[in-house]
Amino acid sequence: MTTTLITNIASLVTNDPSQGDGTLLGLIQDAAVVLEDERVAWVGPTAKAPSADETYDAAGRAAIPGFVDSHSHLVFAGDRTQEFNARMSGRAYEAGGIRTTVAATRAATDATLEANLTHHLEEALRQGTTTFETKSGYGLNTEDESRALRIAARHTDEVTFLGAHIVSPDYAEDPAAYVDLVTGEMLDACAPHARWIDVFCEKGAFDGDQARAILTAGKAKGLHPRIHANQLSYGPGVQLAVELDAASADHCTHLTDEDVDALSNSSTVATLLPGAEFSTRAEWPDARRLLDAGATVALSTDCNPGSSFTSSVPFCIALAVRDMGMTPDEAIWSATAGGAAALRRTDVGRVTVGARADLALLNAPSHVHLAYRPGVPLVSEVWRRGARVA
Repeated sequence: MTTTLITNIASLVTNDPSQGDGTLLGLIQDAAVVLEDERVAWVGPTAKAPSADETYDAAGRAAIPGFVDSHSHLVFAGDRTQEFNARMSGRAYEAGGIRTTVAATRAATDATLEANLTHHLEEALRQGTTTFETKSGYGLNTEDESRALRIAARHTDEVTFLGAHIVSPDYAEDPAAYVDLVTGEMLDACAPHARWIDVFCEKGAFDGDQARAILTAGKAKGLHPRIHANQLSYGPGVQLAVELDAASADHCTHLTDEDVDALSNSSTVATLLPGAEFSTRAEWPDARRLLDAGATVALSTDCNPGSSFTSSVPFCIALAVRDMGMTPDEAIWSATAGGAAALRRTDVGRVTVGARADLALLNAPSHVHLAYRPGVPLVSEVWRRGARVA
């Protein structure tokens, strides 16, 4: 096995409180990391670093775990520039805009869909994302949902079946029949290609009873639930997520005290998606309220062509700190270890012995610069599975 020593790291975020300064981030100053093939083999101060086959000088840059983007919609075709332009000119955001992308995605070839997916994955990788989840949801029929998942599964293990994004236009007059399709034939075709099942529980999409039926059917097929919850209005999504032990309730913008309490007393992660609020001029989620209550919070991009067309986790970190009440330390944890928790992973989102060797070097002396210098491309190098990939 080949070992690589990365030395002269100004400040290393490990996300291990037993390391360094003993905080949640486990910060080590003047740090070093030894990578052995795809795993982290040693972490500590440069002065105590062991020898290795190869040495790489970080030149006084900060290092962080690779970002874990636990919510994206990357298998799609088409463009919704006109919708965005209209929204920025005063039109309200509604769930129904998804139909535009559905039409384009159905008409696209497999090659077009995969090329678009890989384009956005490479874009995200250059910005430090080393683990990502992505969903179907722009096919809304058995054939196109299953092919979206097959394409996604060639690029990540974190694949989510989202046939219940909205009611398919083909079933506009009979939503119950569409729920039957999603929980029957479509689920049978899609389950072999996915790890997760998701549903958009919202006015204009699926109500609580429909969402429960869809997620329960998915669990019976071996898929674990996650849910789009409480994005546009108060609703049953968060409570349903906790009831079904969903890995995450995503968006969490409109929460009652009971919702916050349920999240803080469960293993369901509240995944916040500030790119969506930025792109729709909607009310910001109150991260401070969730954190103070003890809930686990993740930050993700929600990269999709309609409501959050960004692949930049650093941008989302800056928004979370500026507009959602998070500290820079909380935001970086939520975009790394928090994202890992939302995927129920312990091998990513941290730089600890045995973890996957994913990290990003910043053209800055501290992770705080990700919020301090918004919009600046600070990620200078990315290591994934022990290899320098960007």
